[in-house]
Amino acid sequence: MRADAQRNAAKLRTAAAELFRERGLQVSLKEIARRAGVSHGTLYNLFGTREALIDEVVADLAADRLAEAAEQALARDDAWEGFAYYIEKVCELQATDPAVSDVIAGRYPGAERLMALCESSHAAAARIIERAQQAGALRPDFTRGDLLFVFGTNAVLARASADAAPTAWRRGVAFMLDGLRTEAARPLPVGPLTEEQLAQVLGGLTGTP
Repeated sequence: MRADAQRNAAKLRTAAAELFRERGLQVSLKEIARRAGVSHGTLYNLFGTREALIDEVVADLAADRLAEAAEQALARDDAWEGFAYYIEKVCELQATDPAVSDVIAGRYPGAERLMALCESSHAAAARIIERAQQAGALRPDFTRGDLLFVFGTNAVLARASADAAPTAWRRGVAFMLDGLRTEAARPLPVGPLTEEQLAQVLGGLTGTP
């Protein structure tokens, strides 16, 4: 790659990371090009697709923070405290960085690095859930699908209330956590979502076709 192309690629990666953090992964590619100070055609020549550009910056966007949230949760001696910490931390990341919500939802399946990060995040979450359930602290009927549903609805609330009440999501999370304790459990009116249903619901929440 020529030196000028390398400089333009670096500018585009920086601009993409900034705008993805501000507005999520759906931000216009033309806007990314404008912020980088290059043409729309240059972006396509260097990266080709939105997914390729996402994969260039996704590690910087979310990987370290999601991994740290899981590590800190699993390091807690009390399994319930670890579970609650993970929920609260990821919801906080969603509220402050819209790109995190898109990563968790796997919004762009054509982005291979993003999907790998999404899968690794889901696997860590499953370990956190299992640990809390084995300790008898988390109701046994709570599933990984339920957790993704929690994150999906939190993402919508966090984005809708960002200007008027930026911490409103914390109230909803607190109510939800109290309802997930084993001692608060009551029979549920319907069963868990299937994988297909979950994908459809998350697609609707995030605007994925």
